[in-house]
Amino acid sequence: MSNKKITLLIATAIIALFVIITTSMYFSYNNQEVSLRKDSEAQRSKVEGVYDKMWKILQEKASVTGEYKDAFASIYPKLIAGRYSQGDGSLMKWIKESNPNFDTSLYKDLMASIEAQRECFQTSQERMIDIIREHETLCNTYPSKWFISNDSEIKYTVISSTATKQVVATGKDDNVDLFHK
Repeated sequence: MSNKKITLLIATAIIALFVIITTSMYFSYNNQEVSLRKDSEAQRSKVEGVYDKMWKILQEKASVTGEYKDAFASIYPKLIAGRYSQGDGSLMKWIKESNPNFDTSLYKDLMASIEAQRECFQTSQERMIDIIREHETLCNTYPSKWFISNDSEIKYTVISSTATKQVVATGKDDNVDLFHK
């Protein structure tokens, strides 16, 4: 074989290899982008589901706690009045007797649920933010940015309180009185 044919064969092989690598990169980066976009859609639904679950659990537990408090408040005075209003000194028995106690475990359970549900919700939002970060990194770094077909932003608004939004906007957090005294 002549040098011309060998050179042409090598050049063709290099071009073919370049086309194969470029095509592979195109499909790989675009598949990553599509995967992250689908992850974000799924995570958006998860955030909504976690938020809905969180509020349903907290509302239902708060309702049970409130019902318990109301029931105790209506039963206890009648119980005490009926037991110790005879005027026969039975009021002093109150010290020795075991009287019904208001059980605060429901409130402790409610507080634990609030913390756990809020943590779960925060974790689901953090995952969404991570997906968006991964997507932006993929779309804005080389060489992937040369190959991505759809580099449009994934939109998501972090769910937060008005007070938090104001603190972030102003850079000031002056409201540190937790008990509003």
